Amino acid sequence: MKYLLLDSGNQKKIERFGDVSIVRPCGQALWKPEHKNWQADAVFSRDEGSGWDGKLAKSWIIEYDGLKFKLAPTEFGHLGIFPEHSFMWKWCVDLVHEGANVLNLFAYSGGATLALARAGASVCHLDASKGMVSWARENAALNGLESKPIRWIVDDAMKFLRREVKRGRRYDGILLDPPSFGRGAQGEVFKIERDLPELLHLCKTLLSEKPLFIALSNHTGGITPTVLQYLFEESLPGDLEVGELMLEGEGRPIPTGSYARWQPCK
Repeated sequence: MKYLLLDSGNQKKIERFGDVSIVRPCGQALWKPEHKNWQADAVFSRDEGSGWDGKLAKSWIIEYDGLKFKLAPTEFGHLGIFPEHSFMWKWCVDLVHEGANVLNLFAYSGGATLALARAGASVCHLDASKGMVSWARENAALNGLESKPIRWIVDDAMKFLRREVKRGRRYDGILLDPPSFGRGAQGEVFKIERDLPELLHLCKTLLSEKPLFIALSNHTGGITPTVLQYLFEESLPGDLEVGELMLEGEGRPIPTGSYARWQPCK
């Protein structure tokens, strides 16, 4: 029971999560769908008073990238997984070694955390939502990874990073997926246009003497690959790859944001 992007167009996308097909908004999909007469188990709309329409289980399990995930419909139209992020997980997994110390910021339901722990890394998983951290721990248990060296942290990312700097802690790799806007565990406000430069500076400060990577994914429209390139070049010279983050499947891939993948110069 896996994931598949089936089609997109008319500012919507249809996806299959295991045996469940779902239509959700997709503002980027300005083109026409390749197929007609989409048949879906449920549809999500952001129109006022709408939300989910159709028959959905309270929760169900799918497999993606060799990992099991609990899915559940949320009021925001999310389900508990962003499949396009596996593009980042796989790159990071190829770089880690047994015992590598990795920080996963804005870690959501733990896809990258689980992939890295499975590969032998020691992971610090941080999210401001207590509910999401609990969800990620459920996913770890689903995969038999609950005994792996994972630190589960509920905290505001910026405050946590500043404390880690003071504590002198260092990480071999850092993965981060900051929101456009978010609130920390104590109501702290995160705004990506204001806070991303400091966020990257703190990440740089927390790198070990022999760092492996920084991997950043972004879903804020104005922060393009070029913007990420300039920000990294300011403070982190090294080998840098930037580009569009894509959701792939059948038919046209959908751009969902931008990414930057950094390594020290070899």
